Amino acid sequence: MATIQPHRFKTISEFHKFRGLPKPEHPLISVINLETIAQVPGHEISLVKDFYSIALKRNFNVRMKYGQHEYDFDDGIMFFMAPGQVFRIEVEQDTTLKQSGWMLLFHPDFLWNTPLAKTIRQYEYFDYSVKEALFLSEKEESIIGSIMQNIQQEYHSNIDKFSQDIIIAQIELLLTYSERFYQRQFITRKIANHQILDRLEEILAAYFNSDALTQKGLPTVQYIADALNVSPNYLSGLLKVLTGQSTQQHIHDKLIEKAKEKLSTTGLSISEIAYELGFEHPQSFSKLFKTKTKVSPLAFRQSFN
Repeated sequence: MATIQPHRFKTISEFHKFRGLPKPEHPLISVINLETIAQVPGHEISLVKDFYSIALKRNFNVRMKYGQHEYDFDDGIMFFMAPGQVFRIEVEQDTTLKQSGWMLLFHPDFLWNTPLAKTIRQYEYFDYSVKEALFLSEKEESIIGSIMQNIQQEYHSNIDKFSQDIIIAQIELLLTYSERFYQRQFITRKIANHQILDRLEEILAAYFNSDALTQKGLPTVQYIADALNVSPNYLSGLLKVLTGQSTQQHIHDKLIEKAKEKLSTTGLSISEIAYELGFEHPQSFSKLFKTKTKVSPLAFRQSFN
């Protein structure tokens, strides 16, 4: 099967031209009303942009792919793409789009010399997959839509020395609301999320009860995320909200649980236990154990004698 070469857009102007839109009013930022994009070519399109993209969409009657996953969107959703990420759209021949909503595009250069240039990397949802999109209520959609329109209105007006600061503040507000809505989503989608928690426990138990620890060492966050079919950042964000701990902390908790079992029920030396738990150096095992339990492995074992 031939690999589809992605369309790469280095500038927002190139993306506007590709979508048959008028030239953007500002070279580094644009808000697009998605109702103005009525048609796309009838095939699979692979896209990569050298700028940020935040989309709020409803009734998006095409299939989107990100990595190996695909998703159909009917309700109001948001998804976030960082520069350099690749995603694909599958459409039938000359499909007329029914979509509504907004898309915000902004180039990293627009953030230059502002605090947001650094802090934007803290928003983990830019690394979520498409199937982990943010589902919005009508009220939440209205809030996000208003912010998009505020940004558009600001660069529609005469640009002055305050314009960039006002637009940056609006982008920060949008990102903060998005963070809030994701936290809400982790809680409200309880059934699916608790299924992920249950499956996490099963995967960790199976791994720690096999020879994988000795052969491969501790499971990585990427390994766990792949086994759960979610992105690493989404998994950690979900776990932090539901349990207060990151994926790495869950892995370490399972390790300490297994270590306590071996220390209390076997005659293996500390070094032998460290090796069986995937540590090359017993000192590393002892340090982690003491950090987690406040006692050394030897002191823990002696408490049983």
